[in-house]
Amino acid sequence: MRILPPDGTPFEIGFPVVVIGGGAAGMVAALAARENGADVLVIERDALPRGSTSLSAGLIPAPGTQWQHAIGEVDSPAQFAADIMHKAHDTPDPALVQLVTSEIGPALEWLHTAHGLQFSLIADFRYPGHSALRMHGLPTRSGLELVDALCRAAEVAGVELLCKARAVSLIADAEHIHGLVIERPDGSCERIGCHALILACNGYGGNRTLVSRYIPAMGDALYFGHPGNQGDALLWGEALGAASRDLSGHQGHGSVAHPAGILITWATITEGGMQVNMRGNRFSDESTGYSEQGARVLAEPGGMVWSVYDTRIAAIARQFEDYRQAEAVGIVLQENDVPALARRMGVPVAALQASLDEIEACKRGEQPDPFGRDFTGVPPLTPPYCAIRVTGALFHTQGGLEIDQQARVRRQAGGVFANLYATGGAACGVSGAEASGYLSGNGLLTAVALGRVAGRAASYCKDTQR
Repeated sequence: MRILPPDGTPFEIGFPVVVIGGGAAGMVAALAARENGADVLVIERDALPRGSTSLSAGLIPAPGTQWQHAIGEVDSPAQFAADIMHKAHDTPDPALVQLVTSEIGPALEWLHTAHGLQFSLIADFRYPGHSALRMHGLPTRSGLELVDALCRAAEVAGVELLCKARAVSLIADAEHIHGLVIERPDGSCERIGCHALILACNGYGGNRTLVSRYIPAMGDALYFGHPGNQGDALLWGEALGAASRDLSGHQGHGSVAHPAGILITWATITEGGMQVNMRGNRFSDESTGYSEQGARVLAEPGGMVWSVYDTRIAAIARQFEDYRQAEAVGIVLQENDVPALARRMGVPVAALQASLDEIEACKRGEQPDPFGRDFTGVPPLTPPYCAIRVTGALFHTQGGLEIDQQARVRRQAGGVFANLYATGGAACGVSGAEASGYLSGNGLLTAVALGRVAGRAASYCKDTQR
Protein backbone atom coordinates (compact mmCIF):
# COMPACT_ATOMS: atom_id res chain seq x y z
CA MET A 1 0.00 0.00 0.00
CA ARG A 2 1.57 3.25 -1.13
CA ILE A 3 1.91 6.60 0.59
CA LEU A 4 2.12 9.44 -1.93
CA PRO A 5 3.38 12.94 -1.09
CA PRO A 6 1.09 15.89 -1.78
CA ASP A 7 2.33 17.41 -5.03
CA GLY A 8 -0.19 20.13 -5.66
CA THR A 9 -2.29 18.05 -8.04
CA PRO A 10 -5.92 19.04 -7.43
CA PHE A 11 -8.37 16.51 -6.04
CA GLU A 12 -11.37 15.54 -8.15
CA ILE A 13 -13.56 15.80 -5.07
CA GLY A 14 -13.15 16.49 -1.37
CA PHE A 15 -15.00 15.75 1.87
CA PRO A 16 -14.40 16.86 5.45
CA VAL A 17 -14.53 13.23 6.62
CA VAL A 18 -13.74 10.15 4.53
CA VAL A 19 -14.23 6.61 5.88
CA ILE A 20 -12.54 3.63 4.23
CA GLY A 21 -14.74 0.55 4.78
CA GLY A 22 -18.50 0.10 4.81
CA GLY A 23 -18.96 -2.54 7.53
CA ALA A 24 -20.33 -1.90 11.00
CA ALA A 25 -17.28 0.14 12.09
CA GLY A 26 -17.36 2.38 9.06
CA MET A 27 -21.09 2.95 9.05
CA VAL A 28 -21.22 3.75 12.76
CA ALA A 29 -18.31 6.18 12.31
CA ALA A 30 -20.09 7.83 9.40
CA LEU A 31 -23.33 8.17 11.37
CA ALA A 32 -21.50 9.73 14.32
CA ALA A 33 -19.63 12.23 12.14
CA ARG A 34 -22.78 13.10 10.21
CA GLU A 35 -24.70 13.68 13.44
CA ASN A 36 -22.20 16.39 14.30
CA GLY A 37 -22.73 18.15 11.00
CA ALA A 38 -19.80 16.86 8.93
CA ASP A 39 -20.24 15.82 5.33
CA VAL A 40 -19.07 12.22 5.10
CA LEU A 41 -18.02 9.91 2.28
CA VAL A 42 -17.73 6.14 2.83
CA ILE A 43 -15.47 4.27 0.39
CA GLU A 44 -16.48 0.62 -0.08
CA ARG A 45 -14.67 -1.83 -2.36
CA ASP A 46 -17.69 -4.12 -2.88
CA ALA A 47 -20.85 -3.55 -4.86
CA LEU A 48 -22.76 -3.37 -1.55
CA PRO A 49 -21.45 -2.74 1.99
CA ARG A 50 -21.03 -6.08 3.70
CA GLY A 51 -17.62 -6.74 5.22
CA SER A 52 -16.97 -9.26 7.97
CA THR A 53 -19.99 -7.92 9.85
CA SER A 54 -22.31 -9.66 7.40
CA LEU A 55 -20.64 -13.01 8.11
CA SER A 56 -21.08 -12.73 11.87
CA ALA A 57 -24.08 -13.34 14.11
CA GLY A 58 -24.31 -9.57 14.55
CA LEU A 59 -24.18 -9.76 18.35
CA ILE A 60 -22.83 -6.85 20.39
CA PRO A 61 -22.03 -7.09 24.13
CA ALA A 62 -22.91 -4.03 26.17
CA PRO A 63 -23.45 -3.33 29.89
CA GLY A 64 -26.08 -1.22 31.62
CA THR A 65 -28.53 -1.06 28.72
CA GLN A 66 -32.28 -0.57 28.80
CA TRP A 67 -32.70 -4.15 27.58
CA GLN A 68 -30.76 -5.48 30.56
CA HIS A 69 -32.72 -3.27 32.95
CA ALA A 70 -35.98 -4.62 31.52
CA ILE A 71 -35.20 -8.11 32.82
CA GLY A 72 -33.41 -7.01 35.99
CA GLU A 73 -29.93 -7.94 34.78
CA VAL A 74 -27.31 -6.10 36.83
CA ASP A 75 -24.20 -5.11 34.90
CA SER A 76 -21.74 -2.23 34.54
CA PRO A 77 -18.84 -1.08 32.37
CA ALA A 78 -16.44 -1.94 35.19
CA GLN A 79 -17.81 -5.49 35.42
CA PHE A 80 -17.58 -5.90 31.64
CA ALA A 81 -14.01 -4.53 31.65
CA ALA A 82 -13.05 -7.03 34.36
CA ASP A 83 -14.40 -9.88 32.21
CA ILE A 84 -12.38 -8.72 29.20
CA MET A 85 -9.18 -8.36 31.20
CA HIS A 86 -9.66 -11.74 32.89
CA LYS A 87 -10.20 -13.55 29.57
CA ALA A 88 -7.09 -11.95 28.08
CA HIS A 89 -4.98 -12.44 31.22
CA ASP A 90 -4.70 -8.68 31.87
CA THR A 91 -2.73 -8.08 28.67
CA PRO A 92 -4.92 -5.55 26.77
CA ASP A 93 -4.46 -1.81 27.18
CA PRO A 94 -6.58 -0.99 30.28
CA ALA A 95 -7.38 2.49 28.99
CA LEU A 96 -8.74 1.08 25.72
CA VAL A 97 -10.79 -1.52 27.60
CA GLN A 98 -12.25 1.19 29.80
CA LEU A 99 -13.04 3.32 26.75
CA VAL A 100 -14.94 0.67 24.79
CA THR A 101 -16.84 -0.74 27.78
CA SER A 102 -17.97 2.77 28.73
CA GLU A 103 -18.93 3.75 25.19
CA ILE A 104 -20.72 0.65 23.93
CA GLY A 105 -23.91 0.86 26.02
CA PRO A 106 -24.63 4.48 25.06
CA ALA A 107 -23.77 3.62 21.45
CA LEU A 108 -26.44 0.90 21.28
CA GLU A 109 -28.99 3.19 22.94
CA TRP A 110 -28.12 5.89 20.37
CA LEU A 111 -28.45 3.51 17.42
CA HIS A 112 -31.83 2.45 18.78
CA THR A 113 -33.30 5.85 19.60
CA ALA A 114 -31.74 7.96 16.85
CA HIS A 115 -31.61 5.42 14.03
CA GLY A 116 -34.29 2.84 14.80
CA LEU A 117 -32.19 -0.31 15.21
CA GLN A 118 -34.37 -2.79 17.09
CA PHE A 119 -31.97 -4.43 19.51
CA SER A 120 -32.98 -7.03 22.05
CA LEU A 121 -31.06 -9.01 24.64
CA ILE A 122 -30.21 -12.68 24.32
CA ALA A 123 -31.63 -13.76 27.65
CA ASP A 124 -31.76 -17.55 27.40
CA PHE A 125 -28.05 -18.27 27.64
CA ARG A 126 -24.86 -16.53 28.71
CA TYR A 127 -21.79 -16.55 26.52
CA PRO A 128 -18.53 -18.03 27.88
CA GLY A 129 -16.48 -15.56 29.89
CA HIS A 130 -19.29 -13.07 30.37
CA SER A 131 -20.49 -12.64 33.95
CA ALA A 132 -23.81 -11.16 32.81
CA LEU A 133 -26.37 -11.49 30.04
CA ARG A 134 -25.13 -8.64 27.83
CA MET A 135 -25.23 -9.86 24.23
CA HIS A 136 -27.54 -7.73 22.06
CA GLY A 137 -28.71 -8.36 18.52
CA LEU A 138 -31.34 -7.48 15.95
CA PRO A 139 -34.38 -9.75 15.45
CA THR A 140 -32.81 -12.35 13.12
CA ARG A 141 -29.51 -12.45 15.07
CA SER A 142 -27.76 -11.91 11.76
CA GLY A 143 -24.76 -9.75 10.93
CA LEU A 144 -26.22 -9.14 7.49
CA GLU A 145 -29.30 -7.63 9.10
CA LEU A 146 -27.06 -5.41 11.23
CA VAL A 147 -25.00 -4.01 8.37
CA ASP A 148 -28.12 -3.50 6.23
CA ALA A 149 -29.81 -1.60 9.07
CA LEU A 150 -26.74 0.60 9.49
CA CYS A 151 -26.64 1.28 5.74
CA ARG A 152 -30.28 2.34 5.73
CA ALA A 153 -29.65 4.64 8.68
CA ALA A 154 -26.64 6.15 6.93
CA GLU A 155 -28.65 6.77 3.77
CA VAL A 156 -31.37 8.54 5.74
CA ALA A 157 -28.73 10.60 7.57
CA GLY A 158 -27.24 11.82 4.30
CA VAL A 159 -23.98 9.88 4.30
CA GLU A 160 -22.48 9.60 0.81
CA LEU A 161 -21.53 6.05 -0.18
CA LEU A 162 -19.16 5.21 -3.01
CA CYS A 163 -19.13 1.48 -3.84
CA LYS A 164 -16.93 -0.53 -6.19
CA ALA A 165 -14.06 1.74 -5.21
CA ARG A 166 -10.88 0.44 -3.61
CA ALA A 167 -8.57 2.80 -1.73
CA VAL A 168 -5.07 2.01 -3.05
CA SER A 169 -2.92 4.91 -1.82
CA LEU A 170 -2.94 7.59 0.84
CA ILE A 171 -1.68 11.10 0.13
CA ALA A 172 0.15 12.34 3.19
CA ASP A 173 3.06 14.38 4.47
CA ALA A 174 4.84 13.97 7.79
CA GLU A 175 2.01 15.62 9.71
CA HIS A 176 -1.29 15.13 7.93
CA ILE A 177 -3.35 12.92 5.68
CA HIS A 178 -4.44 15.06 2.73
CA GLY A 179 -6.44 12.53 0.77
CA LEU A 180 -6.41 9.18 -0.98
CA VAL A 181 -6.45 7.53 -4.37
CA ILE A 182 -9.24 5.13 -5.25
CA GLU A 183 -9.29 2.60 -8.07
CA ARG A 184 -12.41 1.60 -10.00
CA PRO A 185 -13.05 -1.89 -11.43
CA ASP A 186 -12.02 -0.66 -14.90
CA GLY A 187 -8.61 0.41 -13.60
CA SER A 188 -9.30 4.14 -13.60
CA CYS A 189 -8.23 6.15 -10.55
CA GLU A 190 -9.53 9.23 -8.74
CA ARG A 191 -8.00 11.45 -6.08
CA ILE A 192 -10.25 12.36 -3.15
CA GLY A 193 -9.27 15.01 -0.64
CA CYS A 194 -10.21 14.90 3.04
CA HIS A 195 -9.68 16.81 6.26
CA ALA A 196 -10.00 13.68 8.40
CA LEU A 197 -9.60 10.03 7.41
CA ILE A 198 -11.06 7.06 9.30
CA LEU A 199 -9.63 3.61 8.62
CA ALA A 200 -12.47 1.11 9.06
CA CYS A 201 -11.21 -1.54 6.63
CA ASN A 202 -10.74 -4.29 9.24
CA GLY A 203 -7.62 -6.37 9.78
CA TYR A 204 -5.46 -8.71 7.72
CA GLY A 205 -7.28 -12.05 7.99
CA GLY A 206 -7.62 -12.37 4.21
CA ASN A 207 -3.90 -11.84 3.61
CA ARG A 208 -2.23 -15.27 3.81
CA THR A 209 1.24 -13.75 3.88
CA LEU A 210 0.48 -11.60 6.91
CA VAL A 211 -1.44 -14.39 8.66
CA SER A 212 1.49 -16.77 8.22
CA ARG A 213 3.83 -14.09 9.54
CA TYR A 214 1.88 -13.14 12.65
CA ILE A 215 -0.33 -16.20 13.34
CA PRO A 216 1.55 -19.17 11.86
CA ALA A 217 -0.74 -21.73 13.53
CA MET A 218 -3.63 -20.39 11.42
CA GLY A 219 -1.69 -19.95 8.20
CA ASP A 220 -3.59 -22.74 6.43
CA ALA A 221 -6.87 -22.43 8.32
CA LEU A 222 -10.21 -21.80 6.67
CA TYR A 223 -10.68 -18.03 6.61
CA PHE A 224 -14.26 -17.19 7.52
CA GLY A 225 -14.05 -13.45 7.02
CA HIS A 226 -14.35 -10.99 4.19
CA PRO A 227 -11.70 -11.53 1.48
CA GLY A 228 -11.18 -7.79 1.31
CA ASN A 229 -9.53 -7.80 4.75
CA GLN A 230 -6.04 -7.62 3.27
CA GLY A 231 -4.36 -5.59 6.00
CA ASP A 232 -4.55 -2.28 4.15
CA ALA A 233 -4.78 -0.26 7.37
CA LEU A 234 -1.84 -2.08 8.93
CA LEU A 235 0.31 -1.70 5.80
CA TRP A 236 -0.49 2.00 5.47
CA GLY A 237 0.27 2.42 9.14
CA GLU A 238 3.64 0.70 8.80
CA ALA A 239 4.51 2.96 5.86
CA LEU A 240 3.52 6.05 7.85
CA GLY A 241 5.42 5.03 10.97
CA ALA A 242 2.34 4.23 13.03
CA ALA A 243 2.50 2.09 16.15
CA SER A 244 0.84 -1.33 16.21
CA ARG A 245 0.16 -3.88 18.91
CA ASP A 246 -0.87 -7.51 19.54
CA LEU A 247 -0.61 -8.51 15.88
CA SER A 248 -0.84 -12.21 16.76
CA GLY A 249 -4.21 -11.67 18.43
CA HIS A 250 -7.16 -13.14 16.57
CA GLN A 251 -10.62 -14.63 16.80
CA GLY A 252 -10.78 -18.24 15.81
CA HIS A 253 -13.89 -20.39 15.84
CA GLY A 254 -14.36 -24.09 16.43
CA SER A 255 -17.82 -24.40 14.95
CA VAL A 256 -18.11 -23.74 11.23
CA ALA A 257 -20.23 -26.38 9.48
CA HIS A 258 -18.27 -28.40 6.94
CA PRO A 259 -18.51 -28.38 3.99
CA ALA A 260 -21.42 -25.92 3.96
CA GLY A 261 -19.38 -23.11 5.54
CA ILE A 262 -22.19 -22.00 7.87
CA LEU A 263 -21.39 -20.60 11.31
CA ILE A 264 -23.01 -22.72 14.03
CA THR A 265 -23.75 -20.94 17.29
CA TRP A 266 -21.57 -21.96 20.22
CA ALA A 267 -24.76 -22.36 22.27
CA THR A 268 -24.77 -25.90 20.89
CA ILE A 269 -21.83 -26.46 23.25
CA THR A 270 -22.35 -24.06 26.16
CA GLU A 271 -25.86 -25.35 26.81
CA GLY A 272 -24.56 -28.86 27.46
CA GLY A 273 -23.29 -30.23 24.17
CA MET A 274 -19.86 -31.63 23.42
CA GLN A 275 -17.40 -32.06 20.57
CA VAL A 276 -15.94 -35.39 19.48
CA ASN A 277 -13.37 -36.16 16.81
CA MET A 278 -13.79 -38.55 13.90
CA ARG A 279 -13.04 -41.45 16.26
CA GLY A 280 -15.97 -40.45 18.48
CA ASN A 281 -13.74 -39.22 21.33
CA ARG A 282 -13.79 -35.93 23.18
CA PHE A 283 -10.49 -34.10 22.93
CA SER A 284 -10.71 -30.85 24.96
CA ASP A 285 -12.48 -28.64 27.48
CA GLU A 286 -15.02 -27.12 25.10
CA SER A 287 -16.13 -24.49 27.60
CA THR A 288 -12.99 -22.32 27.47
CA GLY A 289 -14.24 -20.50 24.39
CA TYR A 290 -14.94 -20.92 20.69
CA SER A 291 -11.97 -18.78 19.66
CA GLU A 292 -9.25 -21.00 21.10
CA GLN A 293 -11.29 -24.07 20.12
CA GLY A 294 -10.62 -23.28 16.47
CA ALA A 295 -6.97 -24.37 16.64
CA ARG A 296 -7.88 -27.45 18.73
CA VAL A 297 -10.39 -28.58 16.13
CA LEU A 298 -7.89 -28.07 13.32
CA ALA A 299 -5.35 -30.19 15.23
CA GLU A 300 -7.67 -33.22 15.19
CA PRO A 301 -7.40 -35.79 12.36
CA GLY A 302 -8.66 -34.22 9.16
CA GLY A 303 -9.25 -30.88 10.90
CA MET A 304 -12.92 -31.78 11.41
CA VAL A 305 -15.01 -32.83 14.43
CA TRP A 306 -18.64 -33.31 15.39
CA SER A 307 -20.68 -31.10 17.71
CA VAL A 308 -23.19 -33.30 19.54
CA TYR A 309 -26.20 -31.93 21.42
CA ASP A 310 -29.95 -32.50 21.71
CA THR A 311 -33.21 -31.02 20.46
CA ARG A 312 -33.57 -28.83 23.56
CA ILE A 313 -30.34 -27.08 22.57
CA ALA A 314 -31.39 -27.05 18.92
CA ALA A 315 -34.46 -25.05 19.91
CA ILE A 316 -32.19 -22.40 21.47
CA ALA A 317 -29.87 -22.40 18.45
CA ARG A 318 -32.82 -21.95 16.10
CA GLN A 319 -33.16 -18.27 17.01
CA PHE A 320 -30.07 -17.70 14.83
CA GLU A 321 -30.56 -17.37 11.09
CA ASP A 322 -27.35 -19.30 10.39
CA TYR A 323 -28.55 -22.33 12.32
CA ARG A 324 -31.90 -22.26 10.55
CA GLN A 325 -30.00 -22.26 7.25
CA ALA A 326 -28.01 -25.28 8.39
CA GLU A 327 -31.22 -27.15 9.12
CA ALA A 328 -32.72 -26.07 5.81
CA VAL A 329 -29.82 -27.53 3.80
CA GLY A 330 -29.99 -30.80 5.72
CA ILE A 331 -26.61 -30.85 7.46
CA VAL A 332 -28.00 -31.17 11.01
CA LEU A 333 -28.32 -34.87 11.87
CA GLN A 334 -31.03 -36.00 14.29
CA GLU A 335 -31.63 -39.50 15.65
CA ASN A 336 -33.57 -41.03 18.54
CA ASP A 337 -30.64 -43.05 19.94
CA VAL A 338 -26.84 -43.01 20.08
CA PRO A 339 -26.20 -46.05 17.82
CA ALA A 340 -28.25 -44.57 15.00
CA LEU A 341 -26.57 -41.18 15.39
CA ALA A 342 -23.07 -42.75 15.46
CA ARG A 343 -23.77 -44.68 12.27
CA ARG A 344 -24.82 -41.51 10.46
CA MET A 345 -21.78 -39.66 11.82
CA GLY A 346 -19.47 -42.46 10.75
CA VAL A 347 -17.90 -42.85 14.20
CA PRO A 348 -17.64 -45.97 16.40
CA VAL A 349 -20.82 -46.48 18.41
CA ALA A 350 -18.92 -47.54 21.54
CA ALA A 351 -16.70 -44.44 21.47
CA LEU A 352 -19.60 -42.02 21.03
CA GLN A 353 -21.59 -43.73 23.77
CA ALA A 354 -18.58 -43.58 26.10
CA SER A 355 -18.09 -39.86 25.41
CA LEU A 356 -21.75 -39.17 26.11
CA ASP A 357 -21.73 -41.31 29.27
CA GLU A 358 -18.64 -39.47 30.48
CA ILE A 359 -20.12 -35.98 30.26
CA GLU A 360 -23.43 -37.11 31.75
CA ALA A 361 -21.59 -38.60 34.74
CA CYS A 362 -19.80 -35.28 35.13
CA LYS A 363 -23.11 -33.43 35.03
CA ARG A 364 -24.44 -35.68 37.79
CA GLY A 365 -21.35 -34.92 39.86
CA GLU A 366 -20.17 -38.53 39.85
CA GLN A 367 -16.72 -37.75 38.47
CA PRO A 368 -14.57 -34.80 37.42
CA ASP A 369 -14.15 -34.11 33.74
CA PRO A 370 -10.73 -35.35 32.55
CA PHE A 371 -10.36 -32.18 30.46
CA GLY A 372 -11.34 -29.87 33.33
CA ARG A 373 -14.71 -28.67 32.09
CA ASP A 374 -17.13 -27.66 34.83
CA PHE A 375 -20.50 -29.27 34.13
CA THR A 376 -22.13 -28.07 37.35
CA GLY A 377 -25.75 -27.15 36.72
CA VAL A 378 -25.58 -28.10 33.05
CA PRO A 379 -28.72 -29.97 31.89
CA PRO A 380 -28.34 -33.55 30.60
CA LEU A 381 -28.56 -34.44 26.94
CA THR A 382 -31.68 -36.44 26.19
CA PRO A 383 -32.95 -38.08 22.99
CA PRO A 384 -33.51 -37.14 20.25
CA TYR A 385 -29.83 -36.30 19.71
CA CYS A 386 -28.37 -33.92 17.11
CA ALA A 387 -24.95 -33.67 15.49
CA ILE A 388 -23.28 -31.43 12.95
CA ARG A 389 -19.83 -31.76 11.40
CA VAL A 390 -17.68 -28.66 11.89
CA THR A 391 -14.18 -27.39 11.30
CA GLY A 392 -11.99 -24.68 12.81
CA ALA A 393 -11.56 -21.30 11.21
CA LEU A 394 -9.95 -17.88 11.45
CA PHE A 395 -12.59 -15.19 11.71
CA HIS A 396 -10.66 -11.98 12.06
CA THR A 397 -7.50 -10.53 13.47
CA GLN A 398 -7.60 -8.63 16.77
CA GLY A 399 -4.27 -6.79 16.68
CA GLY A 400 -3.83 -3.57 14.77
CA LEU A 401 -2.92 0.09 14.93
CA GLU A 402 -2.57 1.67 18.35
CA ILE A 403 -5.02 4.48 19.03
CA ASP A 404 -5.64 7.07 21.73
CA GLN A 405 -8.87 7.90 23.55
CA GLN A 406 -10.20 9.72 20.47
CA ALA A 407 -9.32 6.79 18.18
CA ARG A 408 -6.45 8.78 16.62
CA VAL A 409 -3.64 6.58 15.34
CA ARG A 410 -0.47 6.71 17.44
CA ARG A 411 3.01 7.19 16.01
CA GLN A 412 5.90 4.84 16.74
CA ALA A 413 7.98 7.88 17.62
CA GLY A 414 5.35 9.21 20.04
CA GLY A 415 2.30 11.39 19.69
CA VAL A 416 -0.56 10.88 17.26
CA PHE A 417 -1.54 11.65 13.70
CA ALA A 418 -3.79 14.68 14.04
CA ASN A 419 -6.34 13.64 11.43
CA LEU A 420 -5.97 9.86 11.04
CA TYR A 421 -8.33 7.57 12.94
CA ALA A 422 -8.75 3.79 13.16
CA THR A 423 -11.69 1.70 14.31
CA GLY A 424 -12.88 -1.90 14.29
CA GLY A 425 -10.36 -4.42 13.03
CA ALA A 426 -8.04 -1.69 11.73
CA ALA A 427 -7.32 -0.72 15.34
CA CYS A 428 -5.78 -2.90 18.01
CA GLY A 429 -8.63 -4.56 19.90
CA VAL A 430 -9.06 -5.73 23.48
CA SER A 431 -8.24 -9.44 23.12
CA GLY A 432 -4.51 -9.35 23.73
CA ALA A 433 -2.03 -11.33 21.66
CA GLU A 434 -3.60 -14.82 21.83
CA ALA A 435 -6.77 -16.48 20.53
CA SER A 436 -7.62 -17.42 24.11
CA GLY A 437 -7.95 -13.72 24.94
CA TYR A 438 -10.94 -13.28 22.67
CA LEU A 439 -14.20 -12.76 24.57
CA SER A 440 -17.41 -13.32 22.62
CA GLY A 441 -18.43 -10.15 20.85
CA ASN A 442 -15.07 -8.36 21.10
CA GLY A 443 -15.03 -7.72 17.35
CA LEU A 444 -18.33 -5.86 17.09
CA LEU A 445 -17.70 -4.30 20.50
CA THR A 446 -14.73 -2.36 19.14
CA ALA A 447 -16.34 -1.81 15.74
CA VAL A 448 -19.37 -0.06 17.20
CA ALA A 449 -17.83 1.62 20.24
CA LEU A 450 -14.70 2.88 18.49
CA GLY A 451 -16.67 3.67 15.33
CA ARG A 452 -18.74 6.17 17.26
CA VAL A 453 -15.68 7.56 19.04
CA ALA A 454 -13.77 7.98 15.77
CA GLY A 455 -16.66 9.55 13.89
CA ARG A 456 -17.39 11.99 16.67
CA ALA A 457 -13.75 12.99 17.00
CA ALA A 458 -13.20 13.27 13.24
CA SER A 459 -16.14 15.66 12.94
CA TYR A 460 -14.47 17.94 15.48
CA CYS A 461 -10.97 17.58 14.00
CA LYS A 462 -9.51 21.05 13.59
CA ASP A 463 -8.56 20.19 10.04
CA THR A 464 -12.23 19.93 9.11
CA GLN A 465 -12.44 23.66 9.73
CA ARG A 466 -9.70 24.56 7.24
